Amino acid sequence: MSVVLGVDLGTSSVKVSAINKQGEIVAQESYDYPLSQPQPGWSEQNPEDWVMGTSVAIARLILNDGIKADDIEGISYSGQMHGLVLLDENHKVLRPAILWNDTRTTPQVEEINQKMGSRFVEITRNRPLEGFTLPKILWVKENEPEIFAKAKVILLPKDYLRFRMTGQLAMDYSDAAGTVVLDVVNKVWSKEILDNFDLSESLFPKLIESIDLAGNVTPSYAEFSGLSENTKVFGGAADNAAGAIGAGLLEPNYVMSSIGTSGVVAKFEDNANVDYKGDIHFFNHGIPDKFYSMGVTLAAGDANSWFKSVFGQDIPFAEWVNEAQESSVGANGLLFTPYISGERTPYPDADLRGSFIGLDRTHKRADFIRAVLEGIIFSFKDIMDIYDREGADFDTVVAIGGGAKSPLWLQIQADIFNKKVVTLQSEQGPGLGAAMLAATGLGWFDSVQQAAKELIAQGKTYEPISANVVKYTEMHQIYKEVYENTNKLSHQLLAYRRNNK
Repeated sequence: MSVVLGVDLGTSSVKVSAINKQGEIVAQESYDYPLSQPQPGWSEQNPEDWVMGTSVAIARLILNDGIKADDIEGISYSGQMHGLVLLDENHKVLRPAILWNDTRTTPQVEEINQKMGSRFVEITRNRPLEGFTLPKILWVKENEPEIFAKAKVILLPKDYLRFRMTGQLAMDYSDAAGTVVLDVVNKVWSKEILDNFDLSESLFPKLIESIDLAGNVTPSYAEFSGLSENTKVFGGAADNAAGAIGAGLLEPNYVMSSIGTSGVVAKFEDNANVDYKGDIHFFNHGIPDKFYSMGVTLAAGDANSWFKSVFGQDIPFAEWVNEAQESSVGANGLLFTPYISGERTPYPDADLRGSFIGLDRTHKRADFIRAVLEGIIFSFKDIMDIYDREGADFDTVVAIGGGAKSPLWLQIQADIFNKKVVTLQSEQGPGLGAAMLAATGLGWFDSVQQAAKELIAQGKTYEPISANVVKYTEMHQIYKEVYENTNKLSHQLLAYRRNNK
């Protein structure tokens, strides 16, 4: 039985899925690894943990699940984005990887803005933010010059893992776009950016497509993991690109609504003609010569999890969410802004904080729960408003993640978006997207689009209820004013808290 492995390299764990030609997951193994936060705002990992965790998961597939090494024809990846891995001249790791959720780089972001301004957005199609890779590179250069002087290669997390498997250095376009060093439209490392920040192009590896063959498993890694040297390894993609592929987001009329710890609204872009002016991220896709755009709510599912942990820790998720049905559309006039971890889109502000507003003594727990659910989706609607501003035409929202597990929350999405919302029959996410890239690279399918048609099936559809749409339109207008009227207070309160620890 021929299978491919989809390696989903996340922030807290790696999950490896063995998928056959029918798109069925025949076996799956995962391995957790630690996250280091040596100082406030810092987030680091040991790259060797990714290699060890992936190798253990693969060995378990072979030893415990009965997957024969010779049946594993290909491997590809979904990788956590933006993490900085520095290698020396012998390709040894110089320091712990600085991850996507590390916020130490505000001075470097300001430096990029001061030096390049709007020109930076023109080249990268993105505004510089603390999470991206370039500010991390500049931080090491400025704060750890002795380490930076030894650096010969810059990689992202999945690319380091692929290097350890194949011995080949490369980076795919979808992940390279998230470094904000890539000229996204021309698909080359930007000489203008490199020159502005005195960086050598030799630091950056060759660029490949997500479906390109990156190499075969090396003899040493085959012995270490139990894999066959005949197994082919493909480029893989950034986790959001792989997740979009795994959700079937492959047509311009589709938008994805993903509620995980953070929230993502992503749209397939057939070409680079659209210009969101940096208000929405714009990256190369895992599909050759295609793109995707995305906005991010930093605390989506995390906002619901936080509120539940404080006020309903012992209540099952389904029961907790369903309690919101005891409230009404608009949560009886109670609004929640989910900025509990700062915000990304449309307010790129790490120090922004959330709020409940409209509270009176008639409100019950059901109103608070519903306000949280609605507030998260209102934040998604803020992102969709940017699409509307630029004339993006879409009619279907594919819902995945925690928001797709509740019929109530799905209906709330349909009503707030005023769009048809569909679920997936079997949601496998980025791991399936990674496996689809390997399967396409092997020639099992002619294209990623064909793989999606063969392997992905939609589930239930939720249509907007017109009466609810009217109410939510009014509430969203009020929601948008909360930021304008509380932004200054939010920063003052955070400053007070920091000064009075």
